[in-house]
Amino acid sequence: MIEKIRLDNILFLDIETVPLEENFNSLDDEMKHLWELKTQYQRKDDYTAEEFYDRAGIWAEFGKIICISVGYF
Repeated sequence: MIEKIRLDNILFLDIETVPLEENFNSLDDEMKHLWELKTQYQRKDDYTAEEFYDRAGIWAEFGKIICISVGYF
């Protein structure tokens, strides 16, 4: 386990993503179907595919990068 982390020579990288489209209904039929299949296990019966779409940014095929930040000490 790391006991102490020195704050010199550390590179910080942060990548912010969002869903590819603003909302689920903006997707074409094929992408809607693929989203339903891709998230079926995670959603279980608790959410519909549309309700779960706000999490689309974490999957590369359903998200896009909007910001990359880098910091260095």
